[in-house]
Amino acid sequence: MKYSKYSVVIIGSGIAGLYAALKIEQQTNLDDGILLITKSKLGESNSRYAQGGMVAVMKDNKSDSTESHITDTIKAGAGLSEFNAVKFISEHSDAVVKDLLKFGVEFDRDENNNLCFTKEAAHSVRRILHSGGDATGKMIEKALTKDVRENENIDVYEQTQAVELLVNSNKECKGVVVFNDLTHEYETIYSSAVILATGGLGQLYKYTTNPAVATGDGLALAYNAGAVLQDLEFIQFHPTALAIDGDENRFLISEAVRGEGAKLVDADGIEFMHKYHEKLELAPRDIVTRANYNEMLENGTDHVYLNATCIDKDKLAERFPNISRICLENGIDIAHDFIPVAPAAHYSMGGVKTDIEGRTSIKGLYAIGEVASTGLHGGNRLASNSILECVVCAYEVANYLKSKELKTPKQIDEDLKSVIDKYSKELLMEELDIDALKHELQDIMWRGAGILRSEQTLTKALEEIRILAKKFPRSTKCLSKEEYEFKNMLLVSKLIINSALQRKESRGAHYRLDYLNTDEVGKHSLIIKGEGELSFVK
Repeated sequence: MKYSKYSVVIIGSGIAGLYAALKIEQQTNLDDGILLITKSKLGESNSRYAQGGMVAVMKDNKSDSTESHITDTIKAGAGLSEFNAVKFISEHSDAVVKDLLKFGVEFDRDENNNLCFTKEAAHSVRRILHSGGDATGKMIEKALTKDVRENENIDVYEQTQAVELLVNSNKECKGVVVFNDLTHEYETIYSSAVILATGGLGQLYKYTTNPAVATGDGLALAYNAGAVLQDLEFIQFHPTALAIDGDENRFLISEAVRGEGAKLVDADGIEFMHKYHEKLELAPRDIVTRANYNEMLENGTDHVYLNATCIDKDKLAERFPNISRICLENGIDIAHDFIPVAPAAHYSMGGVKTDIEGRTSIKGLYAIGEVASTGLHGGNRLASNSILECVVCAYEVANYLKSKELKTPKQIDEDLKSVIDKYSKELLMEELDIDALKHELQDIMWRGAGILRSEQTLTKALEEIRILAKKFPRSTKCLSKEEYEFKNMLLVSKLIINSALQRKESRGAHYRLDYLNTDEVGKHSLIIKGEGELSFVK
């Protein structure tokens, strides 16, 4: 096995990981450098598929204020948003946008070179920046990826899976063991600062807008290391994914289309959102999702429609070039045709419990972006707050680390040695049909822990996963990246279901058919690995 050391190791190459690497390099003098690890290729992440935009409470936008954004975020969060986290992130949005501009990120501007703002569901005013029309995540990631590739102080490991964190007897993270999917070799990397920026978990579900890489790896790493996880039951299902299956996911039809005036309709073109909420198509995402799902159940269909024909065709082409192109490739002219849409798993509000600086319950382990739970999103994320959280928390973890002495460990204790030894041993293992196992798990999660839940569906799903796990005889070491991903998916699925069973109420994106009421006081669900089993933190 190969051994190496870095001052900082970042796992994940989405916007949070890329920006953190650049800010840490810019602000901190590191003796052993920075390593960025991605299990795919640089540039492939959940961030890439973020279309709508990024919230920015800019001082130049006189119609907006941090007070208004805080109010909108907390209202959407269904009583679980943490006020101080919301306030901090909102107040720092102007500064991080201006900093992103210095890294070559370009946001769309009008003919007078002023930044363009759009409006999305549950926002009071236009405060969403966008780039490339409807390719915001891709454009931000493209600029940051270019800077990372050109930075000689940042090393990058591609096609490399983080398989286990190194946590010593003092509960301090001292590095990570990784697996190279091309060479099938393992490497032990020592570091006193490991940052999880691994993104989400949409691939646990049959229908998702997330790419193939979103398999909940960071949550599994953190849980197995003994970190506290928070609010895992809150999975946001986006109401409008294109109801045409791709190879790995469904194409997202951005909320910004509804923000510009598109209407949800049935096959006859009849609008229905007035039956569900006074804000119609711009109601909070969980409400719009359940409205669409209910219409599908009542009418016995697998989709509803989005009618964007009421928007000027030139505006559609300019504002949504990517959506227009993808739909046209599927025989849909959005200027004249209804768009078939259905809900799909989109975002995880819960995650590794952290503060604004990304600090977890384990010293030396940090988490930022979707894998983290700062308290910003609460029980239901406000549209386009996710990229803002990524960049603000990446900025803050860099700011925090610049005051720390980041020395790689000189000695390893028996706890670390035992972890490393597990991956040094050669094991004879038969190959497994991971695709078949994965599809079976996704079906189970969609049916049992999806948009509508109950004790009956959740308990049945848990039992089905227990049976499924018997077909996967891997306790530690695996043969491939796909096997490690499935191992993580099994674990995180069980954690989500157990958290959902514990929350006996309906709140935000967590909707229980057997507990329709919302408790008067909102409480976070905290989960940590116990002695061989999970346990809930009271």
